[in-house]
Amino acid sequence: MNRGNLIRLAIIIVLVILALCEVLVKDAPSIQDSSPGNNSLGMRLGLDLSGGTHLVYKANLTDIGEEDPADAMQGAIEIIWRRVDAYGVTEPVIQKQGSDRISVQLPGIRDMQAAVSLIGQTAELDFRELSEDSWQLVRSYFSEGVFPNYEYLTEEGTIEWIPANATTSTGLTAHLSGRHLKRTTRVVMDPNTNEPEVAFELNSEGAELFKKITERLYVAENSLDNRPLGIFLDGNYVSSPTVQSVIPDGQGRITNMALSDARELSLLLNAGALPVPLEGPIVREDIDPTLGADSINKSLIAGVTGLIIVLAFIILYYRIPGVVAGGALLVYGILVLAAFKLIPVTLTLAGIAAFILSIGMAVDANVLIFERLREELRAGRTLGGAIETGFNRAWTAIRDSNISTLITCGILYWMGDTLAIPSVMGFALTLAIGVVLSMFTAIFVTRTFLRLFIGSQLAGNLSLFGGARTRQTSTSKEQE
Repeated sequence: MNRGNLIRLAIIIVLVILALCEVLVKDAPSIQDSSPGNNSLGMRLGLDLSGGTHLVYKANLTDIGEEDPADAMQGAIEIIWRRVDAYGVTEPVIQKQGSDRISVQLPGIRDMQAAVSLIGQTAELDFRELSEDSWQLVRSYFSEGVFPNYEYLTEEGTIEWIPANATTSTGLTAHLSGRHLKRTTRVVMDPNTNEPEVAFELNSEGAELFKKITERLYVAENSLDNRPLGIFLDGNYVSSPTVQSVIPDGQGRITNMALSDARELSLLLNAGALPVPLEGPIVREDIDPTLGADSINKSLIAGVTGLIIVLAFIILYYRIPGVVAGGALLVYGILVLAAFKLIPVTLTLAGIAAFILSIGMAVDANVLIFERLREELRAGRTLGGAIETGFNRAWTAIRDSNISTLITCGILYWMGDTLAIPSVMGFALTLAIGVVLSMFTAIFVTRTFLRLFIGSQLAGNLSLFGGARTRQTSTSKEQE
């Protein structure tokens, strides 16, 4: 065995060891920052295998003005990411589909209504005050000893709320809204009533506006002339606490809500408001995890059965090269699984199908090589010469067929992205990874393994390699 082949063999061994570590260690690192996948090996499984909720929204881009639609879509995706991440979903898949659609896959989430509320809500907070006529109406209730229900009067349209504006230090009039919030909103419990409240803090401009607005609405301590400050979310009334003092530090609390609503509001405010409204969801899918487990089992049975049959055939037909192909396919499988986890790839049922298909393509490459090898042996070449010539002549056919497949994968991925079909995109990506690694194992791994037999006792019996039933003495050059 020459030194070059020893180096190639050492490279293969190191790659296999590293790949096994990546596959078998659940918390192994990946190229992207992500938490471990949703199974024992840490692989990321799609909804069709793990179960969960799939939603597709359409973004309304008609009112974005001069803003780039792509930037608006990316901003919406980032906001949804923050919301889903704060909700505690493991390995969500959120991606743009086409020009105006966003696909959201939430593994393990079965409460679809909660998911819809979490994702689709714009979450634009704004502060309002009563118009002068409405305040005079409310003041008349006070004079009669009646304390009005602001929520009821708002829903009935009896009172009107107008934006709470103030002048900044730069001389500009601004509306106090959610854009002035810091991302420090949290749920607290009122020590007196033990009721949940959402505590918020404003940035410097917001604190300045808040101070001036509360100065305008506050008259005196415990005075009936102190006016309320309305808090609205997406145009809907939330609460309207009466201003009991001037608030200079930009801190306040939102009251009058249940604990679950307070937690959701805090999450939405910390994530930020969506830059564009979302319509839908236009697609709703609730996938049962038991169906995914059944699909995995059936896919494994099909894949293992097919692999055993193929390996049995090539070993019986090609003999030693068939055994070599089996070893190369084992290396191929380990490398592909490691690549899936390293990138990481979200594995779906379509992806498993692509993986099994790529195994067949890897076998096909070995068949081309072994047929060339048999031809060269029967033409009278030595084992070493037949291996080198066979690989060189088979390479062009392997290269062209795999490049054609990669082009097809690119087209499939583009069509899947354009038509908003994640399963097609997953199939294309998985197949492309498999094709690239199958070329590596067929040309590099299989070739290295076959070279190990040059100069060995087995090399003297060419019939074991598909040649004529004659014995051959290896040349001194092959034994180096």
